[in-house]
Amino acid sequence: MERDKFKVLNSINNPGDLRKLDVEMLPQVCKELREDILYELSTNPGHLASSLGVVELTVALHYVYNTPYDRIVWDVGHQAYGHKILTGRRDVFCTNRKLHGLRPFPFPAESEYDTFVCGHASNSISAALGMAVAAEKKKENRHVVAVIGDGAMSGGLAFEGINNVSSTPNNILIILNDNNMSIDRSVGGMKQYLLELNTGETYNNVRYKIAKWMSRRGFMNEGRRNGIIRLNNAIKSAISHQQNVFEGMNIRYFGPFDGNNVTDLVRILKQLKEMKGPKLLHIHTVKGKGYAPAEKSATIWHAPGKFDMETGKRLTGSNENVPPKFQEVFGHTLLELAKMNDKIVGVTPAMPSGCSMNILMKEMPDRAFDVGIAEGHAVTFSAGMAKDGLQPFCNIYSAFAQRAYDNIIHDVAIMNLPVVICLDRAGLVGEDGPTHHGAFDLAYLRPIPNLTISSPMDEKELRRLMYTAQLPDKGCFVIRYPRGRGVLVDWHCELEEIKVGTGRKMKDGNDTAVLSIGPIGNDVTKAISEIEAENPGKTVAHYDMRFLKPIDNDILHEVGKKFKHIITIEDGVRNGGLGSAVTEWLQDNGYDTRVTRMGLPDKFIEHGTVGEEHKIAGIDIDNIKKEIKDIL
Repeated sequence: MERDKFKVLNSINNPGDLRKLDVEMLPQVCKELREDILYELSTNPGHLASSLGVVELTVALHYVYNTPYDRIVWDVGHQAYGHKILTGRRDVFCTNRKLHGLRPFPFPAESEYDTFVCGHASNSISAALGMAVAAEKKKENRHVVAVIGDGAMSGGLAFEGINNVSSTPNNILIILNDNNMSIDRSVGGMKQYLLELNTGETYNNVRYKIAKWMSRRGFMNEGRRNGIIRLNNAIKSAISHQQNVFEGMNIRYFGPFDGNNVTDLVRILKQLKEMKGPKLLHIHTVKGKGYAPAEKSATIWHAPGKFDMETGKRLTGSNENVPPKFQEVFGHTLLELAKMNDKIVGVTPAMPSGCSMNILMKEMPDRAFDVGIAEGHAVTFSAGMAKDGLQPFCNIYSAFAQRAYDNIIHDVAIMNLPVVICLDRAGLVGEDGPTHHGAFDLAYLRPIPNLTISSPMDEKELRRLMYTAQLPDKGCFVIRYPRGRGVLVDWHCELEEIKVGTGRKMKDGNDTAVLSIGPIGNDVTKAISEIEAENPGKTVAHYDMRFLKPIDNDILHEVGKKFKHIITIEDGVRNGGLGSAVTEWLQDNGYDTRVTRMGLPDKFIEHGTVGEEHKIAGIDIDNIKKEIKDIL
C-alpha cells in the first residue's frame, strides 16, 4: 500500500494540525488512520483490534482537547496506536515494539502526549484524579480525561478510583469505552450492568442544554451544583425505577452513545468539556471496527501476528514438528488432571485463551472461572474454594500477579491453602516490554512462608509439577514458566510425582558447576556442550534446581564440597532469586564457595525479541559461555 493515498493523514504531524481541519473532514481522517494501522500491523505485529475500535474516539479527543497541555490518560495501553500515530510518531511507527524503537504502550519518556505508563489495566481513573487535583492545586486550567476500556472496569483499582472521584473535588471526565471485551469477552456483573444500562440520548441532550443555561446564570457553583445533581438523579431514578451506580455516587453519567461516530463524539465532548464536576461518558465501540475479520473474531485479532491485509489470512507459518507453547501444555494437562481429580477447578483473570484455560472451559465449563481483570480477586476467590475442599489452579501472567501479592500472603499463605498458582509469561517476554516482563516473581515470592516455588526446565517437567501440585497436603504450590514455545516436540509423558525440594543433576563435571532454574537450563546445556568442545579435558557440571523453595540441600552440599566457584543463572532478577538463595545457604552452612550470580540486572529491560533481551540482560548463551570460561 502506498502511503501517498492518505491525503488527509499525511497533512497531520501533530494534534495541532488535526484541529485545523473542519469537523466534516474527521470521518476521512478516521478512515485513513484505520487503514494506516492495518497497513503497519500487517507486517509489524502488535495489538490490532483494540486500536481499531477507538479510532473515532482518538481523533475526537485530540480534536476537542488541547493536548498535550490537556491530559488524556489511556487505559489499557494497547488501545493507543492511533494516538501514537497522531502525536508525531507516524514516521517511526514501523519501529513499534522493536528493539530501540517505539515502546509498545504509552510512556511519558517517549512523548509529552503520553501522560502515564499503562501497560496493565484499571489505573487510569486513579492517575487522572491525581493529575486533576495537581492542576487544581497549581491553579492550572487543565482538562483531564481518563479513557478506560477493554474490560479494565472490572479491575478493583478502577472501583477504588471511582469511589475517590465521587468524594474529591475535581472536574475529570471518565470515558468508559464499552466494547464488551478485554482480550477475551468480558465477564461479570459490571459487564452485564453496562449491557443493560440505558439512558436516552434525548434526555441527555435536554440535560446538556439545561446545564449550560443554569451555568450561565450562576446556578452551577459547587454548593448548588451538588444539590441540582442529587435532585436530577432522584427524579431520573424515580422515572426509570432504577439507580445508576455512577450517578448514585454523584458522578454525572452521559450515555451510552455510539463511540464509532466521530462527529457525534466531537459534539458531545465539546458539550462536556466545560461542565464542572466529575463526569462519566459511556460509549459503545466495536473492537476491530472497520476490518471485517477483526470484528468477527476480536479475540483472535487482539494481537494476530503478521497477516495479509487484503485476504485477512494470518501468516502464522507451519506448526508441524515444532514444540508447543508452554501454555498449551498447561491447558491440556489441566484438563487431563481435572478428569482424574474432580476437586480441580481453574481460575483466570480475563486470559482464558492467553493461558489456554479455554481448553478446560470448553470441555468442563462448570469447572473453570474467568473472573475478569481482577488478579487479587482471582487469588482470594481461589483461596475460598480451597478452604472448602476444592483444588484451584489459578493461572495469572507473572507481571500481573504482582497486583495480587497481598492476596497471596494474607489469603493463601497464612492458612497454607492448597492453591496452585501458575505464573505464565515468567521471565522476559519480548516485544511487550517492561510492563509485561515476569521479572520479579522468584524474588518477591521467596520470602513468603508456606510456599513451594518451582519452575520446569521443559514441558514434561511442567506436567509432572502440575501433577505433584494437586496431590494431598502440598499446600500452596507455585509453578512458573515462560511465554512461547518449549523445547520438546514429543511432550507427552506419564504423570508422576516429583519429590518437593529436589533438583536434578543433568551432567557431572569436575572443574565448575552451573545451577539453573527453569527453561534457561536448556541454554546452559548448549553452552556447556560448546565450552567442553572448545576446551578438551575441562568438564562442567550442571544442576537443574527445579525448586527455589524448598531448595535442594543435597545438591548444595555436593557443590559446596566439590567446587570453589560456581555459577547460578535464572530468568528473573538477580537480586533476591536463585543466586541469592544459593549464596545465603552456602554462607549459612559454612562453605566458602564463590558464587557468580547471573540474572536480570537492577534495571528495567526494554522491549525487543526475547533473544535480544537475554543479550541485554547478559543471560544469553554467549554470556553463559563467557562466565564459564572466566572460571576455567
